[in-house]
Amino acid sequence: MRHEDFTMRKDGFAGHLAEPDNGSDRAVIVIMGGEQSLLPGIKFAERFADYGIAGLAVSLFGCEGLPDSPDRIPLDMFISAVKYLRERKHIERISVYGQSMGSIFAVLAAVYIGGFENLILVSPTHVPFEGTAKDKKTMSGHSVATYQGYEIPYVRADFSKIKAAKYYKHPDCGYKVTGMWVAYHDAYADQSQVLRAELAVEKTNARMLLIAGDEDEAWPSEYSVRMIAQRLKNTGYGKDVKVIVYPHGSHLNGLMPNKEREKKLYRMIPLIGLMYRTFGKYKNENLTYFERTEKEIIEWIQ
Repeated sequence: MRHEDFTMRKDGFAGHLAEPDNGSDRAVIVIMGGEQSLLPGIKFAERFADYGIAGLAVSLFGCEGLPDSPDRIPLDMFISAVKYLRERKHIERISVYGQSMGSIFAVLAAVYIGGFENLILVSPTHVPFEGTAKDKKTMSGHSVATYQGYEIPYVRADFSKIKAAKYYKHPDCGYKVTGMWVAYHDAYADQSQVLRAELAVEKTNARMLLIAGDEDEAWPSEYSVRMIAQRLKNTGYGKDVKVIVYPHGSHLNGLMPNKEREKKLYRMIPLIGLMYRTFGKYKNENLTYFERTEKEIIEWIQ
């Protein structure tokens, strides 16, 4: 497996490439989160490379040339990432894997840049949200994303009255969720904001695989998956769409890094179970979902 690193200053985007030794005629742009995430995007890019697919993990924040937190992240950098794959690697068949907040940028990249074969959205949201300030505890008053200097329309989530990490019993939910879930769930009640900001998934022109757990602790991703699927149906979308919702499924979902290479990471599973309550409560089911989801994703791309 071959690796290459990228910086905003030199390449116009920050990230890491994992490529099969013999190259590939397909690539997946992996969008997870920041450069210092608990689950780094490069580990997912490497997993795609295990299957003979070049993986390019693009960082959203937390490195030189990018915001310190998820706030006003420039969508324009994906133009450079796509250009690199097409012109330097001569790859035309490009898919995008967006997990959690990465789902916002996966859809936006497909809408504003285009030319992608597949979109895989894992634990997604159907709207962009307000960005997070540098202290990562308060909201910024700006969109999480920009394009050509303009802010992408967004929905404001009010975190002022809740503690994001604390668990709550919400009246609209049959399981305990984080305060973050409550803030995002309640934000959807403002239909004027949602209608203005809702992601135009019908403009992506890509085959779409939507994956969520029905007990997502972080935000209501099952609801978002249903909203995305309904919007595609209402607009007469002509590409393949598949929806997978896992019973007792966590926010922690989707592809996972290689077990043999990442033994240290897998030893952290008990700790992860403390951070993601649904995952901890239904660990065996969710570990099974990882295996099933990997098979679904690879088959969808290939």
